[in-house]
Amino acid sequence: MSTFDLFDADADPAANAPLVLEPGASVLRGFALARVGTLRRDLDAVIAAAPLRHLVTPGGKTMSVAMTNCGALGWFSDRSGYRYTGCDPLSDRPWPAMPASFRALAVSAASRAGFEGFAPDACLVNRYVPGARLTLHQDRDERQLGQPIVSVSLGLPAVFLWGGAQRGDRTRRVPLSHGDVVVWGGPARLRFHGVMPLAEGEHAFMGACRINLTFRCAG
Repeated sequence: MSTFDLFDADADPAANAPLVLEPGASVLRGFALARVGTLRRDLDAVIAAAPLRHLVTPGGKTMSVAMTNCGALGWFSDRSGYRYTGCDPLSDRPWPAMPASFRALAVSAASRAGFEGFAPDACLVNRYVPGARLTLHQDRDERQLGQPIVSVSLGLPAVFLWGGAQRGDRTRRVPLSHGDVVVWGGPARLRFHGVMPLAEGEHAFMGACRINLTFRCAG
């Protein structure tokens, strides 16, 4: 088991050029590092209002990733299918409002990646523990496919799988660290992507887990 540094003292996110995966998709190394203290505080408030839970797929499988949502809409899955809802089905109350710190980061990252005017109305909060993974999939439940996806990594490092237009296309393994942000849209908006099983570890900021914040314009 290893312990990962909270910050990379040599990193200057503002100076880092985006790592372009393909036209419309890029990785912003360390882009969220300057904001992680506020993000953690607001994350804890979101989870307190709408606890993390393991959803069930339409096929009856329990997801290894625990999740919740904030914003006007939240993504949900059960035997009835995948969908966005305005209320948390477990409490019948509206999802927690999206914190200003979340929205500001998402809008800033989208702009840095070349997508101006991003207006997310949904933020999916995913918690990965060692062994948890996300199989290859497309984000296509949103009505606004012209808007990008912004994905923020906090805590343990992960290996992001970047695929093609078809599930069977060859994938690229992209290491992601604490504070990295991936943005994809335009011609890359419907690319298949996933996360390999999370390795064992302990992170000074998040402990033995990885948190992923995924911003979308769903409504």
